[in-house]
Amino acid sequence: MAKNLRWRGILFAGTITAMAGFVDGVGFVHFGGYFLSFMSGNSTRSSAALMTGDVTGWINAMSLVASFVAGVVIATLMTSPLAALRRPVAMYFSAALLLVAAATGTIQPHATALLLAAAMGVVNVSYTRSGEVSLGLTYMTGTLVKLGQALGGAILSVLTGSNRGTNRLLWLRYAVLWAMITVGSLGGVLAYLHLGLGSLWIVGAGMLLWATLALLQELRAKGELPADATSSAHRELIE
Repeated sequence: MAKNLRWRGILFAGTITAMAGFVDGVGFVHFGGYFLSFMSGNSTRSSAALMTGDVTGWINAMSLVASFVAGVVIATLMTSPLAALRRPVAMYFSAALLLVAAATGTIQPHATALLLAAAMGVVNVSYTRSGEVSLGLTYMTGTLVKLGQALGGAILSVLTGSNRGTNRLLWLRYAVLWAMITVGSLGGVLAYLHLGLGSLWIVGAGMLLWATLALLQELRAKGELPADATSSAHRELIE
């Protein structure tokens, strides 16, 4: 789907991806190397823990995977009857989970981790087409594969002198999405080193703001807001 988004849309989705990286950075440091948005890493860690006799480690990793999937399931059930408002509803739900996690951080650490993983599962439902996720926001392996394919196609078009059906700069869109999660994780670790789990309030507020921008755009598109209710930059940001 990234190739169908305008650059403002890429930046909007990329900001969500950066927030996922922020959460992962905070969680990785605080919870000792577990991931909150990257479930492939937790799956590998669960297998390694199980085969080395670390039952607690296996339970921790698998509970995060289960919570992530549960978030996807609940968000799918919530948003499936919706059309245009699917994205802001999913984002508001994710923001709510992030803020609850921030409030319970020092009281129930494991519950906080599960809430954060669920929030990351929920936000992935934001970009859905025909009942399936069309743009992965919190996992970058597929994005890197598409980056490599697009870059390979661009190189071939240069070498062969053919530009037919090839967007030589398409790879940049995927590179931006990958860079955003990387920058977000750097910000998350930096914030955690200064604020601890209090840094979760930052990402929760950020998701709340971004959900509101998405809602304003969807309402304007449906004609429920006047054309000047949002600025031109905001109107085009998520398209």
